[in-house]
Amino acid sequence: NIMRAVRVSEYGAPEVMKVENGLPVPEPAETQVLVRVRAAGVNPVDTYIRSGNMAVLPQLPYTPGVDAAGIVEKVGPKVQKFKPGDRVFVYTPLAGTYGEFTLAEESKVFDLHSNLDFKQGATLAVPYFTAYRALFQRAHALPGQTILIHGASGSVGIAALQFCRQRGIHVFGTAGSAEGLELIKREGAHQAFNHREEGYVDKIMAATNGRGVDVIVEMLANVNLQKDLDVLSPGGTVAVVGSRGNIEISPRATMAKETSVVGVMPSHSTKAEREAQVAAVKAGVEGGWIKPVVYCEYPLEEAPAAHREVIETKSTRGRIVLVL
Repeated sequence: NIMRAVRVSEYGAPEVMKVENGLPVPEPAETQVLVRVRAAGVNPVDTYIRSGNMAVLPQLPYTPGVDAAGIVEKVGPKVQKFKPGDRVFVYTPLAGTYGEFTLAEESKVFDLHSNLDFKQGATLAVPYFTAYRALFQRAHALPGQTILIHGASGSVGIAALQFCRQRGIHVFGTAGSAEGLELIKREGAHQAFNHREEGYVDKIMAATNGRGVDVIVEMLANVNLQKDLDVLSPGGTVAVVGSRGNIEISPRATMAKETSVVGVMPSHSTKAEREAQVAAVKAGVEGGWIKPVVYCEYPLEEAPAAHREVIETKSTRGRIVLVL
């Protein structure tokens, strides 16, 4: 039994990813599920891991990818919830999904509802778990609050918009292009702001009558964190989902309004927190208000191009997937 998959034998630029044929199909251990991958999500975190810029890295050589959707091929003897033929999506925190098959622990495999296709299924785990964690488990967002999704046109941003609308939250979004702004309005932003325009922060403040926003979900903290602190309401929270470098901020900005900055890392979720994320996603998919947006797909061989797209796209418009 052989398969093809993307392999990385040294950390570096996108070109270190090479498709290899003739790799052995792994055998599921006692509590593992072997999934035939139909689509794999391409996440910013995949690019950080591939370039070697993460605190925890997989052992070389490795297959990139942390989420995917597909069909159960085989299960270990102690697996209870799944059987061959089931449609599923998976979350493998470090690596493993850019290939024809992936192995995952049963606790990281989830039913894929018939409302969604495999490409949409490959957009569920990282974006929706991350958005839910940022909003409700780290920033404790509540109905009736006003929330800013800073960088709302990517897959985490779209997930956050959909959760906010469902929870009765007044939600603003920012994007950097006309298409991005159209998309986030369509996906639920009550108001959309262009974060490339001078003075957009003033417009956000004006939209809250000068009070500021209660919570900010921040995708690019190294650019925006000081602006975020300025635009928060008293006691507000910034949830940092993404950052690509360092920034100098004024800590006094947190003192003046007693605001908080919290980090978001879905892999730190407890069992109970993960169960809440899964239940929320399940309800949203069944209810039809979770509708993942896939805007770009590549074959496995073009994984380097997909990574470049993630890194270089100045205004994302949903999710990039690898399709098998």
